Amino acid sequence: MNRLRAGTVSVADLARSRRIYERWLDYETVERGEVGAGLAASWGAPGTAGAPYALLRPASRADTYLRLIEAPAVPGFVPLVTYGWAALEFCVRDVLAVNERLADSPFEVIGPPRGVDGVAPIHAMQAKGPDGEVCYFTQIDDDLPGFRLPRAQSFIDRLFINVLASSDMRAAQRWMVQRLGFDVGQESMDITYRMLAKAFGTPVEQRYTISTMADGRDLFLEIDQMPAAAGPRPSHEGLLPPGIAMTSLRMGDLDAVTAAPLAAAQAHDGQLYDGGRSITVADPDGTLFELIESR
Repeated sequence: MNRLRAGTVSVADLARSRRIYERWLDYETVERGEVGAGLAASWGAPGTAGAPYALLRPASRADTYLRLIEAPAVPGFVPLVTYGWAALEFCVRDVLAVNERLADSPFEVIGPPRGVDGVAPIHAMQAKGPDGEVCYFTQIDDDLPGFRLPRAQSFIDRLFINVLASSDMRAAQRWMVQRLGFDVGQESMDITYRMLAKAFGTPVEQRYTISTMADGRDLFLEIDQMPAAAGPRPSHEGLLPPGIAMTSLRMGDLDAVTAAPLAAAQAHDGQLYDGGRSITVADPDGTLFELIESR
């Protein structure tokens, strides 16, 4: 199964953000509503109850989603310099064409298209959305040795990797292996990371360490080892974190998860859950992982 189910973004103006993702990424709104009290409690964010949300999917109709939840902006939130979910990565057909489209959009291009250091089949660019959410747009020309990667079926297709910024990459790996039953994909890679270099004011040639998590041959998460200058993400008490707030992942059996949930497992309605049970757990940095039992 495809582990990655959704990325959730906190947005200050839901109607505005919906229009932006529909207009510029060709995403389609498939569900709208208000967050229920039980679901908000499961996230450890009871203040989110009643907040309007929208669920969007790509033009390809792939069943991996983008969820936008309206929340007040957090003063002092700066993308890329805190622990937590740092980026959403979308597969695209033509990264140069995506760059051309987004040049006059509400997205700010923060990393123009280029080859990924040491990974010849991949070309990527990065942009920042209106609420500080960072989006990678990645053209995939071939698989990586030992791993499968998706090929875009629409101009901008589904999420295929969410990026986690961690205070301790090795500790995050161990937690996912031991508590969630995931596999380590690429254990460690040192790459030039222009976006992080710019965010932290380091030389562009400085190398940063990253790794990936896998389900068999399928990669679905990246973990970035953050430098000492990074810190916790500021948040409003009782609400989801700003920017990319949470990642939702499919699980075969919630009872096999040994991480302590923030609330007891319960079933939820809606397209994302399809009546399945879910729990939310927090990694050693407090980053939220929503785990949805696959029916």
